[in-house]
Amino acid sequence: MKVAIIDYGSGNLRSAQKSFERAARSAGLNASIDLVSTPDQVVAADRVVLPGVGAYRDCHDGLAAIDGMWEAIKEHCTTKAKPFLGICVGMQLMATRGLEHGETPGFGWIEGDVDRIDVGGSRLKIPHMGWNTLDLVRQHPLLEGIDTGPDGQHAYFVHSYHLKAARHEDVVATASYGEAITAMVARGNMAGTQFHPEKSQSLGLALIANFLNWSP
Repeated sequence: MKVAIIDYGSGNLRSAQKSFERAARSAGLNASIDLVSTPDQVVAADRVVLPGVGAYRDCHDGLAAIDGMWEAIKEHCTTKAKPFLGICVGMQLMATRGLEHGETPGFGWIEGDVDRIDVGGSRLKIPHMGWNTLDLVRQHPLLEGIDTGPDGQHAYFVHSYHLKAARHEDVVATASYGEAITAMVARGNMAGTQFHPEKSQSLGLALIANFLNWSP
C-alpha cells in the first residue's frame, strides 16, 4: 500500500509521517508512508493525505503553485475514487470556498464555506487551541472503536476557522467551542478532520489505522 502525504510547504510533516508509520505497524499493514511533492506521486498512491496549517489562502496558493498538483488530487479523489484524508486546512480545502483574507475557492467536494469561529459573547479565545471530545453526528468507519461524547477520547485542535457544511449529512462529528465546530466531514471516499490525528495520541492513531484499512 502506497500512502502519499502531500508536502507543499505547509508545516513540518515528519510527525504526521511517523504517526502513520506507527499506526500501520500496529495494524500489521505493509504500507509505504511517503512525503510527496509531485503530481505523479499523488496519482500513483493508493491513499492520499492532505495536511495543512496556517491560512486557507496560503495553503490553496501553495498547492496551486505546484504545476498539476490540484488536478492530480482531483484525479485521485473523483476520477479514481481512492481514499483521501484532509487534515486541518487540508480538510477545509474540501469545501466550496474559504473566507479567510477574502474569498478563495476550494475543491468543492463538501458544499459550504470555511468561516471564522463565532464564540459569541463568551470569553473563549481565538484560535481554538487544545483538547476536545467529539460529538458524533453519524457513524463512520474512520471513527470505529473510538469513544465519542462527553466522556470520550480527546482530539487536538488548533484553528480559527472551520467548515460550515451546507449539507448536514456531510458532517460526521462536531466539537463544542462557543458553537458547534465541525470536527470531521466525509462523503464517499473522502474524509477530513479539523483536528490533528497525528497529535491526538490514542484517538489519532486509531483513526489513522481505520483510514489505512478503509475500503469506501
